[in-house]
Amino acid sequence: MTTAVASAPRAWYFNRWNQLILGLIAMMAISSPQYVWTLFTGPLNQKLGTTLAQLQWTFSLLIILQTWFSPFQAYLVDRFGPRALISIGALLSGGSWILSAYVDKLWVLYFTYGVLGGFGTGIIYVGVIGLMVRWFPDRRGLATGLAAAGYGFGAFFTSFPIDGMIKSSGYAHTLVVWGIIQGAIGILAAQWLRMPPENHQPANAAPAAAIALQQSRRSYAPREMLKNPIFYLLFVMMSMMSTSGLMVTSNVAPFAKEFGVADMLVLGMAALPLSLTLSRVTNGLTRPFFGWVSDHIGRETTMALAFTLEAVAILILFAFIDRPALFVVLTGLVFFGWGEIFSLFPSTLTDTFGPKFAATNYGFLYIAQGVGSILGGPAAAFLKQATGSWTAVFFVVALLDATTALLAITLLRRMRRRHFAGG
Repeated sequence: MTTAVASAPRAWYFNRWNQLILGLIAMMAISSPQYVWTLFTGPLNQKLGTTLAQLQWTFSLLIILQTWFSPFQAYLVDRFGPRALISIGALLSGGSWILSAYVDKLWVLYFTYGVLGGFGTGIIYVGVIGLMVRWFPDRRGLATGLAAAGYGFGAFFTSFPIDGMIKSSGYAHTLVVWGIIQGAIGILAAQWLRMPPENHQPANAAPAAAIALQQSRRSYAPREMLKNPIFYLLFVMMSMMSTSGLMVTSNVAPFAKEFGVADMLVLGMAALPLSLTLSRVTNGLTRPFFGWVSDHIGRETTMALAFTLEAVAILILFAFIDRPALFVVLTGLVFFGWGEIFSLFPSTLTDTFGPKFAATNYGFLYIAQGVGSILGGPAAAFLKQATGSWTAVFFVVALLDATTALLAITLLRRMRRRHFAGG
């Protein structure tokens, strides 16, 4: 006698593409605290009676808590799972806006918007990236690129509604309403996020033989990774690219005003806002694009290609920066050559050190973005002040980009080959 055993159908959320969609939604829900902060600075200054410099420490705390604490945040995700921790991250992120609506002292704003918001968004960012590199061993570049793009694109949909509500109903009402919306969306998306089985290999894995030969056969715990020189090379490279990119992104408006193109018309629009809009789009598109490219031609080759593109674009921009149409196009191209660091580095790290501790391991590497956040703007301002022009800034950015590209195809490639050969 035989007994038929019916296999239970798997829930819809165990499909990896559905996991990617959920992660993308969670990322979009946390983009506004960083990207629309500037819309709140005027009303908050008026309410709290502060200077802009004092108020901007709120934003600095947001970035510091999001990046420098990422190893701890990622460890919590690895330890307790994405559903619980990303729910908490969304609660903290949305709650930080709601609480900020009622503050009447600057130090309280530092804590609500800066500390709570930074910690909450950091949990979601490293948690989602760590989850995607597990679900997509054959498409890590594409998956992390799409997830990272969501972080930038989210504000594309919220900037205008938030700006309009501030003008019509005030900043406090806006913080409450959008804090609830963003928190609720993040919490809802988190309810179906799940870790894949250990050593997950999808049945319909994409054929990528070149990449398969460059993936670790075992997973390295953080303490093992931190003893490996490849991690420190990746950290230095990501710090260099983050610094160079932020030297440009934090000074696009000063560049435009210095060279007289800010208000010149391109296609009937002022060059500066058109440049910022295009750059936000290219900075988002580059992440899945170069991630997808790296899945097919290799991480180091793609790094060299993308980083060289930024170096060349920044030099051409410097040569034609006083021409408004070229200013718009070339700033977009510079961003297209920079934003892919958020797909290439986590993919390379997980290929090298395995998926089991992916979130925590990437948390350590993501501190490099914090390094760039601290160095990028001040370094550019120092060079401008010391030399009296922006020339040194452009050449330093190009030098950092070119050096990182060279490191990718020489030292990084050689070290990773030895690493894989040794098991």
